[in-house]
Amino acid sequence: MPPEKRKIVFFDGVCHLCMGSVQFLLKQNKKESLFFSAIGSQTYSDLISEGEKNSLPDSIIYWNEGKIFVESDAILGIAYELGFPWNLSLIFWIIPRGLRNFFYRFIAKHRYQWFGKAESCIVPTPEVKRRFLN
Repeated sequence: MPPEKRKIVFFDGVCHLCMGSVQFLLKQNKKESLFFSAIGSQTYSDLISEGEKNSLPDSIIYWNEGKIFVESDAILGIAYELGFPWNLSLIFWIIPRGLRNFFYRFIAKHRYQWFGKAESCIVPTPEVKRRFLN
C-alpha cells in the first residue's frame, strides 16, 4: 500500500515523550493500522508539501489517508484508531478546539524540559520495523 493511502503518525524522533508515545501506540494498535515516520524523514518530505511544512507543529502529526491532523485533533484521531477503550476519548471533541490545543501546545512546548531529548531517533525492533516508514 502506498504511503499516501496509509495512516501515519509523524513524530519528533528525538523527544522522549514522542518516542514513548510511539511505543505505546505500537502496543495498543492491535489492528496494526498505524504506521510511523519521523518528522523530517523521506516519507514526510514526500507527503507534506513545502508550504504545509512551515505551518505544521514539530511534535506529532497524524496523516490519515491524505488528510493532515495536528495538535489535539491528531491525538484524538490516533486514539480513535486504537479502538476500545481508547476511542472513548472522542468525548473530548465536545471541548472547543482552542481549549484542547491550548493544553496540547503547553505540553508540547515543555516536552524537552520535562521528558528530555534523545541523541538519536528511535531504532525499531525487527518485529515492528515494517510499521516504520523511512
